[in-house]
Amino acid sequence: MSVADESTASQSAPTPAQPGTDPAPSAGAVLSTLNDDGSRRWLKPRVSPGKFLSGRRAAAYALISLFVALPLIHVRGFPLILLDIPARRFHILGQTFFPTDTLLLALLVVMVFLTIFWLTALFGRVWCGWACPQTVYMEFVFRPLERLFEGSPGRKPRGVLQNSGVRKPLKFAAYLVISLALAHVFLAYFVSWDLLRQWVIGAPTAHPLGFGVVMAVTAAMMFNFGYFREQVCLVACPYGRFQAVMLDRHSVTVRYDRERGEPRSAKRSAVALPVLNASPEDPGDCIDCRMCVTTCPTGIDIRNGLQMECVGCAQCIDACDTVMRKVKRPTGLIRYSSQAAMSGERFRFLRPRVVLYPIVLVLLAGLFVFTLAHTGVADVTVLRGPGQPFSVMPDGAIENNLRLKLVNRTAQTAEFLVRIEGGPGARIASSDTVRVEAGKTDTSSLIVALPRSSFEHGRKPITVVVRGPQGFEQREAYVALGPAENVDSTGGTR
Repeated sequence: MSVADESTASQSAPTPAQPGTDPAPSAGAVLSTLNDDGSRRWLKPRVSPGKFLSGRRAAAYALISLFVALPLIHVRGFPLILLDIPARRFHILGQTFFPTDTLLLALLVVMVFLTIFWLTALFGRVWCGWACPQTVYMEFVFRPLERLFEGSPGRKPRGVLQNSGVRKPLKFAAYLVISLALAHVFLAYFVSWDLLRQWVIGAPTAHPLGFGVVMAVTAAMMFNFGYFREQVCLVACPYGRFQAVMLDRHSVTVRYDRERGEPRSAKRSAVALPVLNASPEDPGDCIDCRMCVTTCPTGIDIRNGLQMECVGCAQCIDACDTVMRKVKRPTGLIRYSSQAAMSGERFRFLRPRVVLYPIVLVLLAGLFVFTLAHTGVADVTVLRGPGQPFSVMPDGAIENNLRLKLVNRTAQTAEFLVRIEGGPGARIASSDTVRVEAGKTDTSSLIVALPRSSFEHGRKPITVVVRGPQGFEQREAYVALGPAENVDSTGGTR
């Protein structure tokens, strides 16, 4: 069976209902959160301590800390990440990107997606189970709060708080506080912490757009983590649906060792037996305790094979290893492995897609670094000015009105000196100094005066030279326009 067949053909087995939840769906259920009558089945997975849960918890808290810290850390005068949409500039990891940097932004986006594709080819949905914000906040922020107020699944409520009649309102009040805090952090990625602090202590009417964004994000989080929950992974997220295209037989995912576990028997005694069954009549190592099902955050049965809903969180591995130790059987009945390894084939780490993805990534990264290294401290664009193409001055000089667009990429206000190279008599008739604030774009008028005799067939190639701080210099070629006929020194035409 191919990976695609295995991921789409398997359906979740029925799961026993948890206290306070709807009955378990039938084996042919379309969704693990859907009952036979079409009603919602609420999932409240048990917590299964183990090495993978500890690793995921450490990764989750590190990612949450990073999410909060990124807008606070400044490099070159700007936050590490600031997406200033009104000003149309993006500060990312010490670099400033403008709308003209479409190539750089496109390369960055493509590299991010290729990295996810590469990791998927290697380790399946490791992103979903270990680093996706939906999983991180659902499993390590909101569900712990739920267990604090309502108790752990399968256990009686303990303490005054969990036995209180207002435990649910208190839970949603805590959800609201957390959602508001996260919404403000989210807004800091677009307006900076300094401005956000002023908005927090000020009246909402002074910044209605920012207030509206916070309210909208808070409402979305309340709906997501309070109601929609794991259905984001099952219904809304497309990643699980196209993961089969990126997987192959050697991709490492969460697997159930069917050869070792079947046939299942709830009567397995806690006596050390050989790992491989001596005869077909011997029961397998799986005691059908269903801990792997009750601990799954998406409500599936991993024993049915790789499924679209599996996010690779390894909670079933921790649960099964705990049970195996109790019945004195070797751990690893459910483990990270590949379809090929489970079938007795030799595992191959190097495969065409695993090799091609990093090669393309290296090439794109090299192009990104090369392009970034040649951006300089400013961008210069010379455009033709509005109105008539040229003017004839009383002294006979020909003037062209140019538009000089300067983008200051530095964190300080900078002055740029403009010069014209166009032969004898070429000069700038307007100001030759342009002052641009940090991270701003300035478009100014530049008037260039040229002798009438320098034009050939109404055209005169010139060079606009712009010099700035840190030894910056950029030369832009430009063709000035003038009269089609030139005048010689005696006043006649030639």
